[in-house]
Amino acid sequence: MTTLLIPMIAFVAVVGGVGVVSYLIRDRAPRGEERLEAFATGKRLENAPVAVEIWKEQAFDGDKKSLLDQLVPTLPSLQKVFQQADVHVRPNTLIILSLILLAVGCSLGWLTRLPVFLIPLPGLVLAVIPWAWLWFKRNQRLKKFESQLPDAMELLARALRAGQSLATGMHIVSEEMPAPIATEFGRVYEEQNLGVGLDESMKQMCERVPSLDLRFFVTSVGIQRQTGGDLAEILDKIGYVIRERFRILGQVKALTGEGRLSGVVLLALPPVLFFVVMYLNPGYVELLWTTDMGIQMSIFAIVMQILGAIAIKKIVTIKV
Repeated sequence: MTTLLIPMIAFVAVVGGVGVVSYLIRDRAPRGEERLEAFATGKRLENAPVAVEIWKEQAFDGDKKSLLDQLVPTLPSLQKVFQQADVHVRPNTLIILSLILLAVGCSLGWLTRLPVFLIPLPGLVLAVIPWAWLWFKRNQRLKKFESQLPDAMELLARALRAGQSLATGMHIVSEEMPAPIATEFGRVYEEQNLGVGLDESMKQMCERVPSLDLRFFVTSVGIQRQTGGDLAEILDKIGYVIRERFRILGQVKALTGEGRLSGVVLLALPPVLFFVVMYLNPGYVELLWTTDMGIQMSIFAIVMQILGAIAIKKIVTIKV
């Protein structure tokens, strides 16, 4: 036992040390984004103009191509997820961090003397944390964008009624409203100044922000440019529809809150009881993987848990 623990602990220590040193070096060395930003504006990253953000993304586009994008081209673009989350972290950094956490979790599972088939479980849980954080940041940014969209529609409509063009209205939104909607609308405005067509720049904005409400706006602008009409009135109606959707969605969440909480409790109860009983009386739980009937019962329980989770998800999820 001791002969196996020594190399595993040494491996974890070396990997962790390399990760810490790499992180410190990366923090001490001036990043390319910061140097470019200081050269262009002398401002902090969050205050940089949108045009500089466009140049930076083009300059570092190759760096965003992660190993997963190269090895598994059939998966959704990892770069797009990072753009939607608006995080200044390279995909390779998250991959390395996940591998380090995987090694640490497996070592902890071995040190706590878990059953052999459960040793990878702590490592997998820890390895998912960086990607869960990325997905959380993405969803948080998209929700904030959607909550700001009705106010942006009203501001655009007022600008159009004042005799301003649509591009100028987008520039006003980028100056008067906070991020992330100011960043996206400002980017569309700067792309038009750089020669990109309005349809193309708005299409790219929809790719960066996969929102149904934003697609309503983009589609309405495209139709109005082809057929004509009062765009200000259309934007007012879009803003009203979005606000009503948010109101109904809030009511739905309130009505389904009890069901969602019950689902979380029911899904978490069996695993929690399993680990508690395994800690208190390991011999009692070992029957689940040392006997044929125990293995069959375990497989049946896992399948039923998955089916129950899917059923509860279908019940409490109501599209608005």
